[in-house]
Amino acid sequence: MSNTVENQPKVGILGLGYWGKNILRNLSELGILHTACDTNQGLLDQHAKQFPGAKFVSDFDSIFSDPQIPALVISTPAATHYDLVKRALNAGKDVFVEKPLALTYAQGEELVRLSQSNGKILMVGHILQFHPAVIKLKELIKTGVLGKVQYIYSNRLNIGKLRVEENILWSFAPHDISVILMLAGEEPQKVSCEGESYLNDGIFDITLTHLEFRNKIKAHVFVSWLHPFKEQKLVVIGSNSMAVFDDMSKEKLFLYPHQIRWEDGKIPVAQKAECNPVPIDTLEPLKEELQHFYTCVMTRQKPKTDGEEGLRVLKVLEQAERNLRKD
Repeated sequence: MSNTVENQPKVGILGLGYWGKNILRNLSELGILHTACDTNQGLLDQHAKQFPGAKFVSDFDSIFSDPQIPALVISTPAATHYDLVKRALNAGKDVFVEKPLALTYAQGEELVRLSQSNGKILMVGHILQFHPAVIKLKELIKTGVLGKVQYIYSNRLNIGKLRVEENILWSFAPHDISVILMLAGEEPQKVSCEGESYLNDGIFDITLTHLEFRNKIKAHVFVSWLHPFKEQKLVVIGSNSMAVFDDMSKEKLFLYPHQIRWEDGKIPVAQKAECNPVPIDTLEPLKEELQHFYTCVMTRQKPKTDGEEGLRVLKVLEQAERNLRKD
């Protein structure tokens, strides 16, 4: 059901493929879809039947030049993000772009500066920051339920869509890096990465990225698209409790209030406790993310995952990539 007044400005979308079709549906359900664009005429014909109230075009220029479209969502291949975001900002549009912001830190920095000088909203699609489980996890940390955060790690593993234009680090890791930086509350002082390419020489299929922070938190991100089953887990180890965000589970967030007892003051003994599911809101993260973008467009507030946040993630990715290539 639309929750947007009919005469309010609406949004255009570029790219209707693997993830773009989900964005298209949500924009339509929010009542803020104006025009959808893709160079694949078959996709346009398919989606036009599902969303008869929207306009469908195959020419990107027609969206950039349309004064009735103040904001664009870009969901095209990562290699096109820099050029399309730059064109959109220069055309006077606010922009939401799927991760990553660009493929180099220098490109990302240029886009952030351009958005600031043009007075335009720039938001990056780090969807996990809008997931109710991640929002609740941040609350558990902030209120001291976990105690002092000591270690964070994530596994994002699957046997699925393989890419040749970007490696697994750039394809899978941005979401988890974004969340870890948010939970740690600062940028890492040290980044290292190891991995291997098995299918295409130079395109890594598996990577393990290590992060070290000044506040003594350490973290790692393990990603692979050569895995026998799908796993998406984020684990936070605290001094009082441990929490697990399991996106493949129905209940999503779990608290493990394990304790360590010291025998004779020097021998640590684990005292295991029952796992407790943590209640969270049943909201669709993508819809929450797109609604947030639209609210920012209408109110001119700073997005939670703005261009600068996207730039911090790019910095870690680029450091990890350099380390990966060096090794």
